[in-house]
Amino acid sequence: MTKVLSGGVVAMAGVMLFGAGWAGRSARAAAQNAAQTPAQSAAQTQRVAQFENEDVKVWKSLVLPNQPLTMHRHDHPRVIVALKGGTMKIVEQDGGSETHVWETGKAYWLPANAPNTKHADVNAGAEPIEVMVVELEKEK
Repeated sequence: MTKVLSGGVVAMAGVMLFGAGWAGRSARAAAQNAAQTPAQSAAQTQRVAQFENEDVKVWKSLVLPNQPLTMHRHDHPRVIVALKGGTMKIVEQDGGSETHVWETGKAYWLPANAPNTKHADVNAGAEPIEVMVVELEKEK
């Protein structure tokens, strides 16, 4: 089954990315960001931690064409902000898929994954896709 999802702009009143929580940024995320050179960042599909506390986990994903993210799952719902949009195909472990068209500068809502499922994110376009992901840790 393939579904196309696009244009779902989301406003999140309850998620704060800045303020007192920013000071609590994990040392691991800072070390990962500092260790990345621009050449390394452009060369491979990757997920880089940005911020984490008891309420949210934030990371930036870069997905290059023909370099999918490995199979994984999300136990919590999340907001995707397209920094550089494109067409992402979400391929389920059972072979099903969904296609998401993400426009640069827009935000999208994705629910938590169904129990006992995994998926891979596949860039279906010719240009890299870059997104900021805000996962809501207290929601299911």
